Amino acid sequence: MSTTTESAVTEEELAAGRRAFELDRKHVFHSWSAQKQIKPMTVTKAEGSYVWDGEGNRLLDFSSQLVNTNIGHQHPKVVAAIQEQAGKLCTVAPQHVNDARSEAARLVSELTPGNLDTVFFTNGGADAVEHAIRMARLHTGRYKVLSAYRSYHGGTALAVNVTGDPRRLPNDYGNAGTVHFHAPFLYRTQFHSTTEEEECQRALENLEQLILLEGPGAFAALVLESIPGTAGIMIPPAGYLAGVRELTRKYGIMFIADEVMAGFGRSGKWFAIEHAAGVEPDLITFAKGVNSGYVPLGGVAISDEIAATFAHTPFPGGLTYSGHPLACAAAVATIGAMREEGMVENAARLGETVFGPGLADLAEKHQSVGEVRGTGAFWAVELVKNRETREPLAAYGGSSPEMNTLIAACKERGLLPFANFNRLHVVPPLNISDEEARTGLGILDEVLTIADGYVTD
Repeated sequence: MSTTTESAVTEEELAAGRRAFELDRKHVFHSWSAQKQIKPMTVTKAEGSYVWDGEGNRLLDFSSQLVNTNIGHQHPKVVAAIQEQAGKLCTVAPQHVNDARSEAARLVSELTPGNLDTVFFTNGGADAVEHAIRMARLHTGRYKVLSAYRSYHGGTALAVNVTGDPRRLPNDYGNAGTVHFHAPFLYRTQFHSTTEEEECQRALENLEQLILLEGPGAFAALVLESIPGTAGIMIPPAGYLAGVRELTRKYGIMFIADEVMAGFGRSGKWFAIEHAAGVEPDLITFAKGVNSGYVPLGGVAISDEIAATFAHTPFPGGLTYSGHPLACAAAVATIGAMREEGMVENAARLGETVFGPGLADLAEKHQSVGEVRGTGAFWAVELVKNRETREPLAAYGGSSPEMNTLIAACKERGLLPFANFNRLHVVPPLNISDEEARTGLGILDEVLTIADGYVTD
């Protein structure tokens, strides 16, 4: 488990941070931002479950950055593996064999369910989704793609159109072949459900009706986060993923499980799809936790059936850095460290004994908490102005002064949160210690007291 000890930031590190901020504001273009309206936080160093900001303050990283540093920061085994690989072979073209890529592919295929035993490596999650859809389209000879509202699949052209959240809208010209549906989410049900069972049944009925109305023979793929991440960590009700798998088989649609955020231990299992026993997708997309983002890496795990389509027909896709040796060496070391240190099992235990009970206590204590939900080291706290009306503390697709105040309050108290719309997510490294986890929950307790002040009758 994480054993980070507090260490002061040196004056030299602080000076380097000030210089970095100055150059950033002059030259760096930031994603998803109005450039003149942001003041990004400088990170001078990181270790274990902590980062240090430009003023030298130590912050407990309850965000895992973008929910990707699953093994924490600067894990010595992974740093050493990258250094060793750099001394041996820094880079190589993807058409050549290298041992780091081969071993990473073996390890990933060993972890995936069913017969997804072939791996195509990408640079991250968005291009994994792009290539998975391309494979499904070529395999089926169809074009349309189904995906859920309240989802996120990446920022590239097709991936952002498959995405269901409002970041799609400025980039959506209606020509990507995407059709969106409502996945189950009982707290904000679209189906007037009162139980998880009703929500599951009605969501599946609605999905099948949509397929029939759009034309079953038109769909190449259905892309679904096994557990939606950025959209709110809505745990699928029992039977839903199995029902989706049944519908995709019924209509010859390839089922792509997006495990970019939920995969590699985040949910308390290696892949979140494992929570639905026996469900085997046709393709799995992954990134983030595969090597904790130490070097950019993503990929597609491919079923034998789809892989056979390209046995004698070239696959028209590729990337210069596909299976980059440094990234793959980091993946090999990451998976090894996670196994040796029992990080996936620790995530499951944290969810059952620390985060689940602790967040339930906070929900009972604070009127601003509409719902807490999650599993493993993957939790969301939904904040509302009124529990009865469920009015969110920030509008869907936006932020609010109240949420900005809460985020600032977290940082002032030494916690780096992950926030989206009206939610604070609890998504720390999987090897966070119990003491660190409880410290973070204690800070959230203080911050939620502030949130309670925004509650209206």
